[in-house]
Amino acid sequence: MGTEIERKFLVNGDEWRKGQSTPFRQGYLNRDKARTVRVRIAGEQAFLTIKGVSVGAARAEFEYEIPVADAEQLLLLCDGPLIEKTRYIVPHAGMIWEVDEFHGANSGLVVAELELQSENQQFDKPAWVDLEVTEDNRYYNSSLAVHPYSAWVERKNK
Repeated sequence: MGTEIERKFLVNGDEWRKGQSTPFRQGYLNRDKARTVRVRIAGEQAFLTIKGVSVGAARAEFEYEIPVADAEQLLLLCDGPLIEKTRYIVPHAGMIWEVDEFHGANSGLVVAELELQSENQQFDKPAWVDLEVTEDNRYYNSSLAVHPYSAWVERKNK
């Protein structure tokens, strides 16, 4: 079984834009609380991913590369709107940060993710990393597909 240990943070500034970028389109075939099934096209590659329930920063994850043509067809079967974003790969202090700049209904949201070997692993945060949102389900891509960042009530009141 694969396990993903990932921490998520909001981002400030533009220093992270120095990284290599790839456009992403993804949708969800299943988004219930016990599991999500995602189809993703990342640049010239495509993947089918199954994720289990999050416990802290960890959850089961299984990812398989699939033909892009199959992914295009599977995206048509997804429920809810697709997530569109640009992912930047940003090395910092021996770690690889993935910074997602969202587009469309989630425009304005930028989230940095860091995959770890253990939940207790120490790491150095870059200056552009801000508030941690690992345990805030609103920042899961599967949630953003049906409750986009642009519609969050607390954002409208600011």
